Amino acid sequence: MRPSGRDLSEMRTVSIETGVTKHAEGSCMIRMGDTHVLCTATLENRVPPFIKGSGLGWVTAEYGMLPRSTTSRMRREATAGKQGGRTVEIQRLIGRSLRAGVDRVALGERQITIDCDVIQADGGTRCAAITGGWVALRLAVDKLMKAGDVYSDPLIQPVAAVSCGVYAGQPVLDLDYPEDSEAGVDGNFIMLGNKQLIEVQMSAEGATYSRDQMNQLLDLAEKGVEELVSAQRAAVDAA
Repeated sequence: MRPSGRDLSEMRTVSIETGVTKHAEGSCMIRMGDTHVLCTATLENRVPPFIKGSGLGWVTAEYGMLPRSTTSRMRREATAGKQGGRTVEIQRLIGRSLRAGVDRVALGERQITIDCDVIQADGGTRCAAITGGWVALRLAVDKLMKAGDVYSDPLIQPVAAVSCGVYAGQPVLDLDYPEDSEAGVDGNFIMLGNKQLIEVQMSAEGATYSRDQMNQLLDLAEKGVEELVSAQRAAVDAA
């Protein structure tokens, strides 16, 4: 039995609320169980110097956790004067994952920055940030299209992410913190809406795993991503 009482292939309750901030071109609050992440999208008519003049657009991301998003207070990274290695790794993951679903030629020479701020953490924060980040991105691009600033939709497919792992010897979908902290195998799966893989991060956290177990986790991830993409589309349609 999982600590939450969920079935092995059962997601946590997922909700995506759009339009949660006044100024951002796209915003949402995604809740995956007790993990809550605020995602905002900012449009800018500029690109990084390394692609200036190329005609290509750029999507990037920043990620952070509020001090009391966890059980004990975390020190703000700003007070330390630099971001931690985990933060840098996660925001790079978010950026490259979202870019995988973007036609950068169609986007044109502009940048969209996705800010992901973890309000409350209970496992799977990077997966929630990617999934919610796509919704914020979608809403910002919709504004571009409505204004006539882009002529064809730059977003090829939705992008969503979910964690899977081996807990108490069983493959399980969408790990919460009690499972994540004790899982023998932990993985994050990022996919397009058509289930094409963008990135897989899997590691043995105390037990090795077989090819069959990896395939089982991939099957669970596909199920989870399918549910997340449905939630994304419903949120955008209701915006």
